Order: sequence, then structure tokens, then C-alpha cells
Amino acid sequence: MAKIKITWVKSTIGYKFDQAATIKALGFKKLNQSVIQDDSSAIRGMILKVRHLVVLEEVI
Repeated sequence: MAKIKITWVKSTIGYKFDQAATIKALGFKKLNQSVIQDDSSAIRGMILKVRHLVVLEEVI
């Protein structure tokens, strides 16, 4: 399965609670942290919800 690298670049302060919960569910602990996740439809949906807070890269 393909992997994607997600980097959290913008704070969740001032955004809805469910967006902060999505950031935590993606595995982030700190701002500017990067995580590598499987490229699945569930992860893509989570990224879509917080697309204004993260940067996405494909890992080859």
C-alpha cells in the first residue's frame, strides 16, 4: 500500500473542536510534526477535513 507523509503546519486554535480531534487522530502531538500514514480512503477523508492545517506529500 502506498504511504503519504502529512505535516501539521498550522495551529488548531480558533477552529472547531472536531478539527483538533482529527489532527490528534492522524497521530500528531506537536505543530510542525510529520507522520507517515497508509494511503487509504479513511486517511484521505481525515486529511480533507483539515486540509487547511496540513501539507501532504506522497512517499515513494
